[in-house]
This record gives sequence, C-alpha cells and structure tokens, in this order.
Amino acid sequence: MTNTTRKSKPGKVTLSPVREIPFNTLVLSQANVRKVKAGQSIEDLAEDIARRGLLHSLAVRVVLDDDGAETGTFEVPVGGRRFRALELLVRRKRLPRTAPIPCIVHAEGAAEEDSLAENVHREALHPLDQFRAFQALRDKGLSEEDIAARFFVTPAVVRQRLKLAAVSPRLLEVYAEGEITLDHLMAFSIADDHDRQERVWEALDPAWPRHPHIIRRMLTETSVRATDRRARFVGEAAYLEAGGTIMQDLFSDDDGGGWFQDVPVLERLVAEKLTTAAEEIGAEGWRWVQAAADLPYGHMRGMRSLAGERVCMTEEEIAEYEALKQEMDGLLADHPEPADLPDEIDARVGEIEARLEALDTRPRRYDP
Repeated sequence: MTNTTRKSKPGKVTLSPVREIPFNTLVLSQANVRKVKAGQSIEDLAEDIARRGLLHSLAVRVVLDDDGAETGTFEVPVGGRRFRALELLVRRKRLPRTAPIPCIVHAEGAAEEDSLAENVHREALHPLDQFRAFQALRDKGLSEEDIAARFFVTPAVVRQRLKLAAVSPRLLEVYAEGEITLDHLMAFSIADDHDRQERVWEALDPAWPRHPHIIRRMLTETSVRATDRRARFVGEAAYLEAGGTIMQDLFSDDDGGGWFQDVPVLERLVAEKLTTAAEEIGAEGWRWVQAAADLPYGHMRGMRSLAGERVCMTEEEIAEYEALKQEMDGLLADHPEPADLPDEIDARVGEIEARLEALDTRPRRYDP
C-alpha cells in the first residue's frame, strides 16, 4: 500500500484595503517588537512627514472589549515611529487631532506577528542607491544645502555622497556586487579621472589584500602633497589662479590640504617665483645669482659664505630712532594696559613699532 500526499493549491491573495482612521482613535500597541531606538529621530521624522506627507500607511488592529465588541479604538503594532511622529505634530498643533490617517486593518494572526514580519522582511537601502538619489536631486537643481536640509544631514555629508556617486560607473557596479567595500570606494573617490581609477583597479594584484591606503597611494603617486615645500612656496591661491587643480580626500582628516595634480604648472610657478627672487637679489649689486629648486650633491664644494659687515646707523637715523622711542613712551605713559589704547593712538604706536623694527634691521656691507 502506498501513502500519497496531495499538495494543496495556494489560495488567492486578498489584500486589506486602506482606510482613513481619525488619529485620536489610534493608540500605540505594546506588541511592537522594535524596542531599541535606532535610525532617524522622531523629531526629524515628524519634519519629514510635515514636508512630504505620510509615505507608508500604518498597520492597525481593532481593539475589542472583554465581550469581544469593537471599542472604536485601533492599536498600532506596525509603524510605531510614524505614530510617534504624528503624535508630535498633533502635540505641536501642526496636525488636527482628528486628522484622517491612512491605515491597513488586520484581523488574522497576532499583533506581534505583524510587527515582526514588517521588520524582518524590511531590506535596508543599499548605500549606492542613496548616493545615486542624492546625485539625481543635484541634477534637478537642488543645492547641497537644500539636499542636506531635506534629509537632516550636514552639507559635508551630501558632498561626500555626491563624491562617491561620481566614481567610475564600472567601479560602482563592482561595489554593488560586493567585490569592493565602501572604504575602497572612498579611496577611489580621491581622483576624478574614471580611466585612472579603473587602471588602478586593474593594477591591483587580486592575490594580495586590496587595502584602501594602497589605492590612495597609487592614485596620488603623480601628484604633489599640499605640504610639499614647492606647494607651500607657491601657495594654493597662485596655483589655482594659474589653472592648477587640487585633489581632495573628503573622507580623511589627514589629507594635509590635498594634492596638487598639475605638477608641470607647479614646477613652472616655482621657477618663475625663484627667478623673480633672484632678480631682486641681483639688483643689490651681486654679479652672479642662480636660482634652482634643487641643488646637486656637493654644490657647496669650493664655495664659502660671506658674512659681511653690519652697517651702523647714520646720525640722522639715530636721531630719528630716539625721537620715535620718546614719542611712543609718551603715548603709552597714560595707558599702562595696551588693551585700553584709543584707536588713533594704537594705530600710531603700530606705525612707530614698524619703523623702529626697520631701523633695527641693518643691511650688510660686503667687500667689493
């Protein structure tokens, strides 16, 4: 004799319709399984609902009395945070107490089952989807500040997300497939050149760990750190004015001001500024002046330093020096505390100090 089991056909699915229920007839259910606070604050969620409206209906159940009769009240086992946000809006008189709230009324099963199913089956938004959503809003004309205000984040966070969305589409797909992590994507975002990003990715040996710091090093190996002596000598403003670009790491507190990408532009500016300085020194009377960013090893051999002789003040300069000292002492006599100086006296004291310093800084005379 053979035992057989007949598989039952799945029945037709019937969805509960959405009903509009006055807010003052809703109460928060104790069956909500979410007890740990996490994610967006109730305050921010309330502001979002005020701006956009309620994007998701509440799931509710009819509250029955001891005899099984309906009480006219509905408990909310699913959507507790949305309920609290609506409650906050009502408390602040921004929403009427009787405002109709879209709800789905459940009758079968337990309230705890509703709450658990809603949280277990919820899938978190992939970070890449958020990056692309921010980029779409930016493309529609919203500023970084506008986006930040709408999603309760700082403009710096928006800039970071937009930077990540601008990484090579090929690498974004690799990230979506889980082959690289968010830390890798942050490292790739330093450079804006998609071809270069992809070449670095291809150059990484899959047999070795692909550490983010290695990606950063490879992307910046042809650039100059902003802390480099050449970059500091020229200055960021002059470099940018000459058409140079600076590569920034928005995800590191230790990028040192970024990297100067256009090395030929930087080298040209260094040479020009050194040449100008050499001409100024040559105008002092020196027969030979040579400027170079780097000097070869042993360049000092056969040379000696000329100390020169400090030129003393002339009688006119000595008289001027003494007169200025006397004037400053007189100005300060009635004001022992520098913070109490009137503006006009403070300005004059500053002029005197600058002239005294110039007189103290003596030139040197060299043997012709």
